[in-house]
Amino acid sequence: MDNATDKSERLQSNEEVIEELTRDLESSCIKPNESTKSRNVADDSWDVDKEHNEGNDDNAQSTDPSEDVDEDFLKDRDLLLTEAEQEAMKCEAEKLKQAGNDFFKNGEYVQATSQYTQALQICPLAYNKERSILYANRAAAKAKCQTEKDSAISDCTKAIELNSSYLKAYVRRAQLYEETDKLDEALEDFKKVLTFDPNHTEANHATRRLPPLINERNEKLKTEMLGKLKDLGNMVLKPFGLSTNNFELQQDPNSGGYSVKFNQNPI
Repeated sequence: MDNATDKSERLQSNEEVIEELTRDLESSCIKPNESTKSRNVADDSWDVDKEHNEGNDDNAQSTDPSEDVDEDFLKDRDLLLTEAEQEAMKCEAEKLKQAGNDFFKNGEYVQATSQYTQALQICPLAYNKERSILYANRAAAKAKCQTEKDSAISDCTKAIELNSSYLKAYVRRAQLYEETDKLDEALEDFKKVLTFDPNHTEANHATRRLPPLINERNEKLKTEMLGKLKDLGNMVLKPFGLSTNNFELQQDPNSGGYSVKFNQNPI
């Protein structure tokens, strides 16, 4: 009887611990807005480069991994739509984009991503400009979710495919490349930006700032690689009583080629 009582008390204690750990879980979850504020926008090309940059930047939110756009399905669907129906669906997608913009400005990036995805699932494929902006906006929202940067890069690439002169998409992708340590790709995108706008401040700074960083990284990688090769060589030579110190590379000043010189007693 005492054992049963002790067991019951232990179970109760576990439940209390679980309750304590999960007490604030519900309040910490992101809650969808009960209503979406309407807004009139004169410029239909507005995108979230006009960003709300305060707060939430460091929050590692995660978007729904199931969010995707099946363009094969959309292609088949669009064949069955009249011109008027396509126009109506474009307008519906525009409303979803504006809702996404509102969520973005409020720092609700997961909800913004969802709205842009729904818009992409509705907007007919014929409207390249509108779809390009939606992909770029979704990239901006994903970029705010620290675990979604690779997916954001993919969205920027899609935006550029739909609009090859979309400067803001190049800038956003370049920033994401740099944030994910893809420095060569970032430099190429910033160079591309300068072909559209030679006076672009960020791109000009980046094209001067990134090459030394790339060289520094390459030198570090080369040093690490040579170190690993040396360790491997020493492991192979050790049974013969030798090491890589017994071998010296000498460059021919005339040809630029290298030869290996063996030293029986290296210094």
